Amino acid sequence: MTAGPAFVAGATIEIEDVSKWFGQKVAVSDLSCSFGPGLTGLLGPNGAGKTTLLRMMCGLLRPSDGSLQVLGVDPRRDPNVYRRLALVPEEDAVYGILTAREYLEFAADLTGVPRERVDEAIAQVDLAAAADRPISGYSKGMRQRAKVAAALVTRPDVLILDEPLNGTDPIQRAHLIALFRRLASEGKTVIVSSHVLSEVERMADRVLAMVDGRLAAAGDVAAIRRAMADIPYLVRVEVAEPRRIASALLAEEVVGSVRLTGAQLHVETTDLAALGAILPRLAASAGARLSGFEPEDESLESVFRYLVRRR
Repeated sequence: MTAGPAFVAGATIEIEDVSKWFGQKVAVSDLSCSFGPGLTGLLGPNGAGKTTLLRMMCGLLRPSDGSLQVLGVDPRRDPNVYRRLALVPEEDAVYGILTAREYLEFAADLTGVPRERVDEAIAQVDLAAAADRPISGYSKGMRQRAKVAAALVTRPDVLILDEPLNGTDPIQRAHLIALFRRLASEGKTVIVSSHVLSEVERMADRVLAMVDGRLAAAGDVAAIRRAMADIPYLVRVEVAEPRRIASALLAEEVVGSVRLTGAQLHVETTDLAALGAILPRLAASAGARLSGFEPEDESLESVFRYLVRRR
């Protein structure tokens, strides 16, 4: 496998030059990357190809071109991999007439694992109080937890989750995020596709972003932002004598623009480190106290917005 931020050592999933098309529509185009132990966030706008990629990882779709291996095998050719791989689909793939306990027992029977694992999986998603109620009466968030529990019955080494936070309330989201992080810390490969950017930022060790079926960026959020050298940084500065400092900043080569809002300056710069060195000097010469210096656009949401804007 090629080196770079899109690839990891000790990969459990390897994707090489993979494309998938449906007639004239190209869903995934010439994509190469890998996944390993830990938690990876997979991001992209609607239609970016995320779900198609996840389905190919699980063997539900065959790549039109390229190669894909999970745990060293092609999931389309070796069904034994499904004992170690689990998918939580975005769709409500549950049987409403069953209780959660019956649903998990069905999942255990299908995969040939002991039913004794059912209670363990129910406890992992905090669903014990409702485990014997029909799923048809569940809220969206509870159905999501039931789907996650069904995947966990097999104790998979690779867990793939497509929008698992949809419909969950803040308490449910916090519980699921903690669960995913714990599984990742145990050496599992956990891949979470989500549009809830702030949540992905909290839980993911690594982020892969897809736009128009291609890999747009990979790495942690700070690394992706640093790689976007053509986009100036936006920094919020809190300083006494803001007008005087703003005037001095505009004379600096690394500063593109300065906007004043009350006592705050919003500075566009091409060199974050250089600006960090310049500001204390300017503040000292003006006898002004510098009390704040914070990049405004290093969140996952802003980085993602930049990526999509490039389409």
